[in-house]
Amino acid sequence: MENTASILTIKEVAAVLRCSRAHVQKALVGKIAGIPQLAHVNMGRRKLVRKEWLERWMEEGKTGGRTPR
Repeated sequence: MENTASILTIKEVAAVLRCSRAHVQKALVGKIAGIPQLAHVNMGRRKLVRKEWLERWMEEGKTGGRTPR
């Protein structure tokens, strides 16, 4: 059986990304311009994200801009 630590709630995703839960909700449905939709699983009203999906999504969303100092 899969480790439940690899499954994140919206609140946990928001903590990783350091943004609001509302912003994560927008990312899940693809309402952020220039950012790919974040893969998730619907379980009734709950939305869950596998940790590997979040990591892949963050890699896809990287830009080639300047690095912070």
